[in-house]
Amino acid sequence: MSLLSMLDGDEGAARCSSAGCSAAAAHAVHWRNPRIHSTDRVKTWAACSEHRDPLAEWLRSRGFPVVVTPFGETVERVA
Repeated sequence: MSLLSMLDGDEGAARCSSAGCSAAAAHAVHWRNPRIHSTDRVKTWAACSEHRDPLAEWLRSRGFPVVVTPFGETVERVA
């Protein structure tokens, strides 16, 4: 998913990917599933400040590598 696809319709504001949250995204949580993706396959979730750590920890608890950046920054790889 690209960062542009996370934009919220007409407002153009990115919204948090956490279920039920409609807060503006301030962070990007980049991750991959190492069992099925190579290191250059990066998936991205948008996150508000409140949900940044819970989203990242949920992914890490499943063994997924994670990189968190300010929203709008992209990464080429998640090792």
